[in-house]
Amino acid sequence: MTADTAAQPAQESNVDVLIIGAGPAGLMAAAWMAHCGVSTRIVDKRNTKIFCGQADGLQCRSLEIFDSLGFADRAWKEANHMIEICMWNPGTDGVIRRSDRIPDTIVGLSRFQQIVLHQGRIERFFLDNIKKYSGDGIQVERGVLPEELEIDESKVEDAEAYPVRVTLRVLTEEEATPEQQVSGSKVSDGIFRSNLMVGDDEDELIRKSKARAGESEVVHAKYVIGCDGARSWTRRALGFELQGEATDFIWGVMDIIPITDFPDIRMRCAIHSADNGSLMVIPRENGLVRLYIQLKEVTPDASGRADKSKITPEIIFGAAQKILSPYKIEYKYCDWWTAYQIGQRVGTSFAAHNRVFLAGDAVHTHSPKAGQGMNVSMQDTFNLGWKIALVAKGIAPRSILPTYESERRRVAQDLIDFDHRFAALFSGRPAKDVMDAEGVSMEEFKDAFLKGNLFASGLIVEYAPGCLVAESAGEEAKKLASGLPLGMRFNSFKVLNQACARPWHFQERLKADGRFRVVLFAGNVLNEEQKARVKKFCED
Repeated sequence: MTADTAAQPAQESNVDVLIIGAGPAGLMAAAWMAHCGVSTRIVDKRNTKIFCGQADGLQCRSLEIFDSLGFADRAWKEANHMIEICMWNPGTDGVIRRSDRIPDTIVGLSRFQQIVLHQGRIERFFLDNIKKYSGDGIQVERGVLPEELEIDESKVEDAEAYPVRVTLRVLTEEEATPEQQVSGSKVSDGIFRSNLMVGDDEDELIRKSKARAGESEVVHAKYVIGCDGARSWTRRALGFELQGEATDFIWGVMDIIPITDFPDIRMRCAIHSADNGSLMVIPRENGLVRLYIQLKEVTPDASGRADKSKITPEIIFGAAQKILSPYKIEYKYCDWWTAYQIGQRVGTSFAAHNRVFLAGDAVHTHSPKAGQGMNVSMQDTFNLGWKIALVAKGIAPRSILPTYESERRRVAQDLIDFDHRFAALFSGRPAKDVMDAEGVSMEEFKDAFLKGNLFASGLIVEYAPGCLVAESAGEEAKKLASGLPLGMRFNSFKVLNQACARPWHFQERLKADGRFRVVLFAGNVLNEEQKARVKKFCED
């Protein structure tokens, strides 16, 4: 090694919060830090944000959260709105027909309904919001890969310490660019992010960077949040695992502008064919349609994994054409495609010493058809972000941090249980009649679909009593606020501002800025007795 290529000593720095991974979960965490004014860095090994494909569904609760951050209106205006769901099932003659047409979002659940908009736009909204509240204080550092993580256990309870040591390595443009599945293809694919990939490329990238004496840095952090996906480097560095199982169901995904005579192509559809598998239609923005397509002719090998090299857009689309028959479908433009193997897994732990945390796909994985991956991931860090921010600023004690795992593990497990049942029902062969015990009952599937929509909305999450959620009140106390169950999100209704008579949706007044609110429904303050009660409450 010459003097010119010899590695230079790594520079060192301190930061309150280091976020690894700049997808929606990582950006949600960064948004909290920006709103609360916490010293933060966020790194990602890829050289750009997402520009096409990946996640696209936004549920009611996610939109409520976006509204509290200040950018729900941008998503609402650009997205395609999901109004109804159509179910198509085979008749006794094997021909698919529409069997049901139901609301996509249960009326009255929220002032928002489910929408679809590709992940790249959602990331852009986050990036703009982070810049607005942090200036240039928080910027995504791209092409940066973590290579070592150590926790000084002697300092984890010291509020002023920086006990987490992370070594970061800077990649070249070539190293930070993911390899496409089809060499030379002009169509972007997401196979490199798919669970059909075995392992990840971090070790090889680190080896290459070290071989050319690439630049590295040592960061000392108070807290680290790993939002680096299903093959999370952070999780492996902590020695944690994802536990669960894979199924034999392989699905492909394509974002296309379709040319078709299928009448419900601009509706969300769940389609079961008699013998060729199942398909979900998701109408998207700008004329795009996403197709989730069961690949019955692609099966796992002896190792339990499918050969990704045998999965191409042509194979995926051919399966879609068979499922939709006798209707015809073609396309001239494909925006993105990928494939995945259905599986459900949950992490052995969500945190190490309440200093390093895992969120999103780094700690739970499942199939994407219920539109939950991005939503639950963002809601993980929405739950975690304010807690870390207030602890880092010395406003809240570290004792609140364990509530992240206790609250979000239950949500993750509920998601896995739901997805396991839903995926099996959607991927199964429709029953030919009531005596067909091996087939899937379409009534059972419809019931699971309806219940799944309620769960997927994100509005029925209920956190158990703990240091942040009071024990259930007595029956008399419950009567005073029967519509406000403890541990659930504050529902939104139209309310009238006492001072100016302006009507508001209540959640519009609850911004995500790290502050707590006391809500007082004042009643008729012209009544002297009521006025005295309000005055005493305010004085106390």
